Amino acid sequence: MQHQDFKNEMKREILLTNDDSYKAHGINLIAQILRKFGNVLMIAPSTPQSAKSMALTMDSPIYLTKYDEFEPEEGKGRLECYHLDGTPADCSKMIINQTIERHIQPDLFVAGVNHGSNASAGCLYSGTLGACKEGCLVGIPSIGLSLSSKEGEVQDFSSVEKYASPIIEQLFQNPPVLNTFLNVNFPNIPADQVKGIHFSHQGNGRWEREFVESSNVKGKKLYWMVGQFVNYEEKAATRDADHLLLEDGYVTITPLKIDSTNYAEKERLSKLWKL
Repeated sequence: MQHQDFKNEMKREILLTNDDSYKAHGINLIAQILRKFGNVLMIAPSTPQSAKSMALTMDSPIYLTKYDEFEPEEGKGRLECYHLDGTPADCSKMIINQTIERHIQPDLFVAGVNHGSNASAGCLYSGTLGACKEGCLVGIPSIGLSLSSKEGEVQDFSSVEKYASPIIEQLFQNPPVLNTFLNVNFPNIPADQVKGIHFSHQGNGRWEREFVESSNVKGKKLYWMVGQFVNYEEKAATRDADHLLLEDGYVTITPLKIDSTNYAEKERLSKLWKL
């Protein structure tokens, strides 16, 4: 079963958040792109919140601040901008709460554009995708967008500028099934060097030796999280792993599920275990 049909363009209601804060270039770029598809309500973290997954703020109040608004104009919907001093998942819950209070029926939930890849094991830690899961949980077609850049690299968003719109157009026409959201990663290369768009699976890889030991001025040990990514996919055997396709210059689209149950293993173990 697919989601209900979407409204005409300028009547669509789009929700937007990220994990890099409301000041990040990625979210402000995609906000303007999304205005071509309808009205945009944006609530993003006040400060960067990378790798927070679905963490929530449970032991302190959070504050919502409106800082900008753009009225509708020819070919563009309204853009209303807030920041929240919480996590990406907090922002998602707040933005969904706002739609309930305003009697708005959202047509799309977008998280990103993240400054950094969320391919392979990265999707497990991602605040961008943690936010995206919140939208998916309440039945809104949801998509997370990321640029595959590393810290210190010059970030080239031209692939996002070229390919985000056609991906979103296709999502409106053929949304994912319920309880499934899309993880989209753009390579950090000029748009004219991108080889195309490729559906992919979550790549098999992880970080090893994740901490580097150091010491403070008093000689007390401290540790910095750095990590070295180790690839467990073989290109020859597996050509549609997201992180490998990114390396090859493709935009990747990986459908991910809320339900992470391994049903085949559930059946196998239930027959083998003597309980």
